[in-house]
Amino acid sequence: MTFGTSVRDRARDRGLRAAEDPVWRRTPTAVLSTVSGVVVLVVGLLAGRADVGVIGLPLLLTGVWTGRPRALGEASPQTPTRASLSSEDGPTAPGELSGTLTLDPPPGAELVVLRAAAPGHEPSDLVVAADHRELAVRSATVRTGPQPTFVVDLRGYGAAGTTAEDPVRAVGPPRLVLPTAVPLGRVPLPPRMRGLTGPHTSRRLGDGDELRDVHLFTPGDRLRRIDWRTTARRSPELDELYVRRTYATAEATTMLVVDSRDDVGPDLRTWRGQGEQRVDEATSLDLARHAAASVAHAVVDAGDRVGLQDLGRRRRPLPPAAGRRHLRRILHGLAMSSPWGSPTRRLRPPQLPTDAVVFVFSTVLDDEPVDLARTWREQGHRVVVVDTLPAVRPVVEPHMRIAWRVTSMERADRLRRLEAEGTPVVPWRASERAGAAARLEALVKASERHHSAHVRRAPVAGGAR
Repeated sequence: MTFGTSVRDRARDRGLRAAEDPVWRRTPTAVLSTVSGVVVLVVGLLAGRADVGVIGLPLLLTGVWTGRPRALGEASPQTPTRASLSSEDGPTAPGELSGTLTLDPPPGAELVVLRAAAPGHEPSDLVVAADHRELAVRSATVRTGPQPTFVVDLRGYGAAGTTAEDPVRAVGPPRLVLPTAVPLGRVPLPPRMRGLTGPHTSRRLGDGDELRDVHLFTPGDRLRRIDWRTTARRSPELDELYVRRTYATAEATTMLVVDSRDDVGPDLRTWRGQGEQRVDEATSLDLARHAAASVAHAVVDAGDRVGLQDLGRRRRPLPPAAGRRHLRRILHGLAMSSPWGSPTRRLRPPQLPTDAVVFVFSTVLDDEPVDLARTWREQGHRVVVVDTLPAVRPVVEPHMRIAWRVTSMERADRLRRLEAEGTPVVPWRASERAGAAARLEALVKASERHHSAHVRRAPVAGGAR
């Protein structure tokens, strides 16, 4: 965590301080100066040495005059130092949290000693001059979601350090850190498209660019669809008219299902709720937010609709929609997803839009994601499971090593079961994240080959002679 300073010409008072005003008190420096002056003066008087007594007189006057908590004028400050911590409005992106510390020391103060702390960082100390000043406070983090920021303890010192006030604490407001996205290119599409328009070609007849066949004119066909060349070739007498029929365009619907029931990190010791997770290591929920944000960006860039469902909270899901404004709502919903109480088992899976492709972001540490994926697949959804468990560091405790070995074997069995049932699994840990885009592109190409085979099986000229 670092400081940055910029001097301001005017004082600021934003009112964040302790509930009780601090009291200015004598410091050991003032007491030592007074005692030293008295001792030197007494020695000089007893020894009959006026020169020695004169040496102790300045020390005595300094300790008595400048060390008074309620000195007249501005020799000693009488009001507390006021400090406030502010940050930029709105959510921020992971990487660096920043804030501004505003100081307003009272008249007579000379120095202000600061100690700033942030979760996961060593405290930083700084001494600044007691003029009106703003300090920039920064700390690095890779975590997402609601994050605590800074706590700054400060203490003002008077002239020559002979007076000091009780420590004042300034607490920064928490920040909401939004997940960032990596470019994924194309993502899998549902087997059937919905809507009357969109960027994709569906399997039903309608207005579009991809030719399906040439067919006899029937009531309801538009005149601009008449193929005059085919009509002149097949019906020179114009007894029959032929129209060009195309596949309709439609949009895809994608649902992001985030399993926020647990939030585990690389350290197995923190899985039991003991210890603090490091801010420089992403947890499983951080990876889930990051992966879901990447998929949401890819879906919105393609002109499709995307929605959000949280398995850890029993609340209304975010319905599918398109556009940049809705993408902002998705990112905010991802950042607010977090474990809530003890996880409970659902009696039935959440209801999802028909013919939507489902992305499940989970650690797969229990059977519930597997059962949900199987149910949705049986309902006709295309399901993709994104594995968000981070790489676990080895432990030295024998009991924890055995427990993790059993857990990892059970988890590997679940992943193999998903693959065997036809549900692809895409790892998203740091070492395998680069291959996620290639894996999703392979799924897209496989669905395109299936769609092309379906188009080739369609009739070319139904009813033509």
